[in-house]
Amino acid sequence: MAAKRSGAQSKRSQRIGGSLQSAQEPHSEQPLSLERIVATAVELLDGQGVDGLKMRQLADRLGSGAMSLYWHVDNKEAVFDLALDSVLEYRGPPQTVESQDWRGEVVHMLEDWRASMLRHPWSASLLPRRRLGPNILSRLELLSNTLTRGGVADADLNVAIWSLWNYVMGATITRANFNLSDDDMAAAQQRLTRLSERYPTIERTRLLLDNDWDGAFRKGLDSLLDGLSPR
Repeated sequence: MAAKRSGAQSKRSQRIGGSLQSAQEPHSEQPLSLERIVATAVELLDGQGVDGLKMRQLADRLGSGAMSLYWHVDNKEAVFDLALDSVLEYRGPPQTVESQDWRGEVVHMLEDWRASMLRHPWSASLLPRRRLGPNILSRLELLSNTLTRGGVADADLNVAIWSLWNYVMGATITRANFNLSDDDMAAAQQRLTRLSERYPTIERTRLLLDNDWDGAFRKGLDSLLDGLSPR
Protein backbone atom coordinates (compact mmCIF):
# COMPACT_ATOMS: atom_id res chain seq x y z
CA MET A 1 0.00 0.00 0.00
CA ALA A 2 2.81 2.36 0.85
CA ALA A 3 4.33 1.73 -2.55
CA LYS A 4 1.01 2.49 -4.23
CA ARG A 5 0.58 5.71 -2.24
CA SER A 6 4.12 6.69 -3.11
CA GLY A 7 3.49 6.08 -6.81
CA ALA A 8 0.24 8.06 -6.70
CA GLN A 9 1.94 10.94 -4.92
CA SER A 10 4.72 10.86 -7.51
CA LYS A 11 2.24 11.04 -10.39
CA ARG A 12 0.29 13.83 -8.65
CA SER A 13 3.50 15.76 -8.09
CA GLN A 14 4.36 15.40 -11.75
CA ARG A 15 0.93 16.68 -12.76
CA ILE A 16 1.17 19.63 -10.37
CA GLY A 17 4.68 20.40 -11.51
CA GLY A 18 3.55 20.21 -15.12
CA SER A 19 0.61 22.50 -14.42
CA LEU A 20 2.84 25.07 -12.72
CA GLN A 21 5.28 24.97 -15.59
CA SER A 22 2.46 25.47 -18.12
CA ALA A 23 1.12 28.41 -16.14
CA GLN A 24 4.50 30.04 -15.90
CA GLU A 25 5.54 29.56 -19.54
CA PRO A 26 2.93 28.94 -22.25
CA HIS A 27 3.49 25.84 -24.34
CA SER A 28 4.19 26.28 -28.04
CA GLU A 29 3.56 23.46 -30.46
CA GLN A 30 6.31 24.76 -32.74
CA PRO A 31 9.85 25.40 -31.51
CA LEU A 32 10.72 29.05 -31.13
CA SER A 33 13.06 30.28 -33.83
CA LEU A 34 14.29 33.58 -35.21
CA GLU A 35 12.32 32.98 -38.40
CA ARG A 36 9.05 32.53 -36.46
CA ILE A 37 9.74 35.61 -34.36
CA VAL A 38 10.33 37.77 -37.44
CA ALA A 39 7.32 36.41 -39.34
CA THR A 40 5.03 36.96 -36.35
CA ALA A 41 6.42 40.45 -35.76
CA VAL A 42 5.59 41.31 -39.38
CA GLU A 43 2.02 40.07 -38.83
CA LEU A 44 1.65 42.27 -35.74
CA LEU A 45 3.12 45.29 -37.50
CA ASP A 46 0.79 44.78 -40.47
CA GLY A 47 -2.20 44.63 -38.17
CA GLN A 48 -1.35 47.21 -35.51
CA GLY A 49 1.49 49.38 -36.80
CA VAL A 50 4.78 50.31 -35.16
CA ASP A 51 3.21 51.41 -31.88
CA GLY A 52 1.34 48.12 -31.58
CA LEU A 53 4.41 45.89 -31.42
CA LYS A 54 5.08 44.91 -27.80
CA MET A 55 7.42 42.13 -26.74
CA ARG A 56 4.81 40.67 -24.37
CA GLN A 57 2.22 40.60 -27.14
CA LEU A 58 4.72 39.09 -29.54
CA ALA A 59 5.51 36.36 -27.02
CA ASP A 60 1.82 35.64 -26.48
CA ARG A 61 1.24 35.34 -30.22
CA LEU A 62 4.16 32.90 -30.43
CA GLY A 63 2.94 30.92 -27.44
CA SER A 64 6.17 31.39 -25.51
CA GLY A 65 7.41 33.23 -22.46
CA ALA A 66 8.63 36.77 -23.01
CA MET A 67 12.07 35.91 -21.68
CA SER A 68 12.39 33.17 -24.30
CA LEU A 69 12.43 35.81 -27.04
CA TYR A 70 15.67 37.22 -25.70
CA TRP A 71 17.51 34.01 -26.50
CA HIS A 72 17.00 34.99 -30.15
CA VAL A 73 16.83 38.81 -30.23
CA ASP A 74 18.48 41.42 -28.03
CA ASN A 75 15.51 43.78 -27.74
CA LYS A 76 12.51 45.24 -29.54
CA GLU A 77 14.74 47.48 -31.66
CA ALA A 78 16.39 44.36 -33.09
CA VAL A 79 12.93 42.97 -33.92
CA PHE A 80 12.13 46.15 -35.84
CA ASP A 81 15.37 45.86 -37.81
CA LEU A 82 14.79 42.22 -38.67
CA ALA A 83 11.12 42.67 -39.59
CA LEU A 84 11.89 45.64 -41.81
CA ASP A 85 14.68 43.87 -43.64
CA SER A 86 12.58 40.74 -44.14
CA VAL A 87 9.83 42.57 -46.07
CA LEU A 88 12.36 44.35 -48.31
CA GLU A 89 13.95 41.22 -49.73
CA TYR A 90 14.27 41.42 -53.52
CA ARG A 91 14.35 38.22 -55.55
CA GLY A 92 14.58 39.92 -58.95
CA PRO A 93 12.69 39.25 -62.17
CA PRO A 94 12.83 35.75 -63.65
CA GLN A 95 15.73 35.62 -66.11
CA THR A 96 17.56 32.89 -67.93
CA VAL A 97 20.30 35.11 -69.38
CA GLU A 98 21.75 38.44 -68.31
CA SER A 99 19.45 41.22 -69.45
CA GLN A 100 20.69 44.11 -71.58
CA ASP A 101 17.69 46.23 -70.61
CA TRP A 102 19.13 48.09 -67.64
CA ARG A 103 16.22 50.55 -67.49
CA GLY A 104 13.73 47.71 -67.38
CA GLU A 105 15.67 46.15 -64.51
CA VAL A 106 15.70 49.43 -62.58
CA VAL A 107 11.97 49.94 -63.14
CA HIS A 108 11.19 46.40 -61.96
CA MET A 109 13.43 46.84 -58.91
CA LEU A 110 11.83 50.12 -57.83
CA GLU A 111 8.25 49.08 -58.57
CA ASP A 112 8.86 45.97 -56.46
CA TRP A 113 10.34 48.13 -53.69
CA ARG A 114 7.31 50.40 -53.69
CA ALA A 115 4.89 47.46 -53.79
CA SER A 116 6.67 45.79 -50.87
CA MET A 117 6.32 48.90 -48.72
CA LEU A 118 2.69 49.40 -49.69
CA ARG A 119 1.94 45.83 -48.57
CA HIS A 120 3.56 46.72 -45.25
CA PRO A 121 2.89 50.48 -44.81
CA TRP A 122 4.78 50.64 -41.50
CA SER A 123 8.01 49.90 -43.39
CA ALA A 124 8.04 53.29 -45.13
CA SER A 125 8.03 55.08 -41.77
CA LEU A 126 10.69 52.79 -40.28
CA LEU A 127 13.17 52.65 -43.15
CA PRO A 128 14.65 56.16 -42.85
CA ARG A 129 15.43 55.70 -39.16
CA ARG A 130 16.55 52.08 -38.89
CA ARG A 131 19.83 50.28 -39.49
CA LEU A 132 20.04 49.12 -43.10
CA GLY A 133 19.96 45.33 -43.17
CA PRO A 134 21.39 42.94 -45.76
CA ASN A 135 18.28 42.88 -47.94
CA ILE A 136 18.04 46.64 -48.44
CA LEU A 137 21.82 46.88 -48.83
CA SER A 138 21.62 44.18 -51.50
CA ARG A 139 18.92 46.20 -53.25
CA LEU A 140 21.12 49.29 -53.21
CA GLU A 141 24.12 47.32 -54.44
CA LEU A 142 22.13 45.80 -57.28
CA LEU A 143 20.64 49.18 -58.18
CA SER A 144 24.08 50.79 -58.22
CA ASN A 145 25.51 47.98 -60.31
CA THR A 146 22.63 48.17 -62.80
CA LEU A 147 22.97 51.94 -63.19
CA THR A 148 26.70 51.51 -63.73
CA ARG A 149 25.99 48.97 -66.48
CA GLY A 150 23.64 51.55 -67.98
CA GLY A 151 26.46 54.06 -68.23
CA VAL A 152 25.99 56.19 -65.12
CA ALA A 153 29.45 57.37 -64.07
CA ASP A 154 30.70 56.83 -60.52
CA ALA A 155 30.79 60.60 -60.04
CA ASP A 156 27.00 60.71 -60.62
CA LEU A 157 26.08 57.41 -59.02
CA ASN A 158 25.32 58.61 -55.50
CA VAL A 159 23.12 61.42 -56.83
CA ALA A 160 21.26 58.88 -58.95
CA ILE A 161 20.77 56.47 -56.03
CA TRP A 162 19.51 59.11 -53.61
CA SER A 163 17.26 60.64 -56.26
CA LEU A 164 15.62 57.28 -56.88
CA TRP A 165 15.47 56.54 -53.13
CA ASN A 166 13.74 59.86 -52.46
CA TYR A 167 11.31 59.30 -55.32
CA VAL A 168 10.29 55.82 -54.14
CA MET A 169 9.99 56.87 -50.52
CA GLY A 170 7.98 60.01 -51.31
CA ALA A 171 5.62 58.17 -53.66
CA THR A 172 5.10 55.36 -51.17
CA ILE A 173 4.46 57.53 -48.12
CA THR A 174 2.07 59.77 -50.06
CA ARG A 175 0.10 56.80 -51.39
CA ALA A 176 0.01 55.01 -48.04
CA ASN A 177 -1.36 58.08 -46.25
CA PHE A 178 -3.75 59.39 -48.89
CA ASN A 179 -7.06 58.13 -47.54
CA LEU A 180 -9.61 60.34 -49.28
CA SER A 181 -12.65 58.53 -50.62
CA ASP A 182 -13.97 59.15 -54.13
CA ASP A 183 -16.65 61.43 -52.65
CA ASP A 184 -14.03 63.41 -50.72
CA MET A 185 -11.94 63.83 -53.86
CA ALA A 186 -14.97 64.95 -55.84
CA ALA A 187 -15.85 67.50 -53.16
CA ALA A 188 -12.27 68.81 -53.16
CA GLN A 189 -12.34 69.19 -56.94
CA GLN A 190 -15.68 71.03 -56.79
CA ARG A 191 -14.20 73.46 -54.29
CA LEU A 192 -11.24 73.93 -56.60
CA THR A 193 -13.63 74.64 -59.49
CA ARG A 194 -15.22 77.44 -57.47
CA LEU A 195 -11.74 78.87 -56.97
CA SER A 196 -10.63 78.33 -60.54
CA GLU A 197 -9.63 81.97 -61.01
CA ARG A 198 -6.96 81.51 -58.35
CA TYR A 199 -5.91 77.97 -59.34
CA PRO A 200 -6.68 77.71 -63.07
CA THR A 201 -4.05 75.13 -64.06
CA ILE A 202 -4.63 72.46 -61.42
CA GLU A 203 -8.37 72.93 -61.83
CA ARG A 204 -8.10 72.43 -65.59
CA THR A 205 -6.03 69.24 -65.23
CA ARG A 206 -8.38 67.98 -62.49
CA LEU A 207 -5.41 67.25 -60.26
CA LEU A 208 -7.44 66.32 -57.20
CA LEU A 209 -9.36 63.64 -59.10
CA ASP A 210 -6.29 61.92 -60.49
CA ASN A 211 -5.88 58.68 -58.54
CA ASP A 212 -3.82 56.70 -61.07
CA TRP A 213 -1.11 56.10 -58.51
CA ASP A 214 0.62 53.28 -60.34
CA GLY A 215 0.58 55.07 -63.68
CA ALA A 216 1.87 58.29 -62.15
CA PHE A 217 4.66 56.42 -60.40
CA ARG A 218 5.78 54.72 -63.61
CA LYS A 219 5.63 57.92 -65.71
CA GLY A 220 7.49 59.89 -63.07
CA LEU A 221 10.11 57.17 -62.84
CA ASP A 222 10.55 57.21 -66.62
CA SER A 223 11.09 60.96 -66.49
CA LEU A 224 13.63 60.59 -63.71
CA LEU A 225 15.51 57.86 -65.59
CA ASP A 226 15.53 60.04 -68.71
CA GLY A 227 17.43 62.63 -66.69
CA LEU A 228 19.83 60.05 -65.29
CA SER A 229 20.54 58.36 -68.60
CA PRO A 230 23.98 59.18 -70.08
CA ARG A 231 23.76 61.69 -72.92
